Amino acid sequence: QVQLVESGGGLAQPGGSLNLSCVASGAIFRIVSMGWYRQAPGKERELVADIRDGSTNYAESVKGRFTISRDHAKNTMYLQMNRLKPDDTAVYYCNLEYGRFRANAWGQGTQVTVSS
Repeated sequence: QVQLVESGGGLAQPGGSLNLSCVASGAIFRIVSMGWYRQAPGKERELVADIRDGSTNYAESVKGRFTISRDHAKNTMYLQMNRLKPDDTAVYYCNLEYGRFRANAWGQGTQVTVSS
């Protein structure tokens, strides 16, 4: 069973930065994609960024501010968030799509709050 554990959330001021981490463990094979999603209060969960087929993809709202990366050796994925805005406030979730039948694993979420 695959487990994902996020860390690095917290409180940041507008214009500030945070770096999220997601460590994967378990029977990981045939990774289709790894990505970050977020869900703000009263809104649906949305894709922030992912790595799929060797390419990175970003939501329009975070392009140029957020960077997704992955360390294969450590089974860890990162989300560097710069120039944060109050609209970035949400619970951020790590996601892994893997295996022949494209199973999905989710982390427990980490809260990011951007406020002065």
